[in-house]
Amino acid sequence: MSIEIDVVAGYPINDEVERVLGLAEVVGEPVTVTFMWEGHEQAERVVMVPAAMLALWEHWAPTAYPASEAGDGIRAVGEKRELAHPAEFGAFTLFRRRVGGRTAVARNGVVVAELLDPGEAHWLQEQARDVRQGFMDPKQKAAFEDFLARQASLDEQ
Repeated sequence: MSIEIDVVAGYPINDEVERVLGLAEVVGEPVTVTFMWEGHEQAERVVMVPAAMLALWEHWAPTAYPASEAGDGIRAVGEKRELAHPAEFGAFTLFRRRVGGRTAVARNGVVVAELLDPGEAHWLQEQARDVRQGFMDPKQKAAFEDFLARQASLDEQ
């Protein structure tokens, strides 16, 4: 995750949050964002992952992120999440999930990104990369086997 944006966002200031969400969407790759929400003592550090990239990571990751490690660092262990109304920031609406600690970011009714715990985002990216690097689709595998069959053996070289 190569881009890092630190922002101080006060809840009633919609344009500030909308700007950072819009910037992260335009970048098209994971962006680390730190939100300092009004009324909270601690900052919330998340990774905003574009929806298409997250779908790709989750496709290649062999298992789900371990539940014992998921969640944001703000809440006390065992503390229940309360149902929250969607938070609107200009064209963007944030839907926080009570399970798993993720927040979906939607624009005009379409999810464009998700806010993930930095540990979960890193884990998913690593798992997806490792599995993808060891995979060949059937056409690629057949072409590679054909290529190897046409190579001279070590004795003939």
